[in-house]
Amino acid sequence: MFSGIIADVGRITAAQDRDGGLRLSILTNVLGMDDVHLGDSIAVNGVCLTVVNIEEKKFTVDVSRETLNCTTGLTTSGTQVNLEKALRLGDRLDGHLVSGHVDGVGEVLAFTDLGESWKLRVSAPQPLAKFIAVKGSITINGVSLTINEVTDHAATGTVFSVNLIPHTLAVTTLHELRAGAQVNLEIDLIARYVERMLAMQTEK
Repeated sequence: MFSGIIADVGRITAAQDRDGGLRLSILTNVLGMDDVHLGDSIAVNGVCLTVVNIEEKKFTVDVSRETLNCTTGLTTSGTQVNLEKALRLGDRLDGHLVSGHVDGVGEVLAFTDLGESWKLRVSAPQPLAKFIAVKGSITINGVSLTINEVTDHAATGTVFSVNLIPHTLAVTTLHELRAGAQVNLEIDLIARYVERMLAMQTEK
């Protein structure tokens, strides 16, 4: 589990083919590797990946073809990525509970400077529409954010917006986003379970 509070911005230094998937080498900036062990989980752009090799400021992960098919931003050497280590019991939860399992890929429609903050508008896949609510939580490329607006369109699906403060832009890769960019989305974990419980009650 993760919190959606990014600890570092790293960089993919190598993306090697491996049995249909990829083996990624990721260089960290300030993220310490002292307490990371083989088999530990690190969220990379919101995707929970397992560490298979560790160096002083670099770690390696394997990404399956299935994961590559349902995510974005993990295939190109030189790409900057948001990094977060898995939570430990007793850690502060400053964002929200994040599983690191991407639910869909969204598209940035607009990224607007409002002066004191930036407004990011994103189109989400239609199956995620029922999980997206005003004042609810959503994860974009691993970053925990609060939804401010939601509109549903018959033709284009659901569009939502979030506001990004300067600090968030400074410590994540979200400042690189432009209209047309694709982003990894994870809906709120609690909303997922509520939907499942309601569906089971309806079937009775």
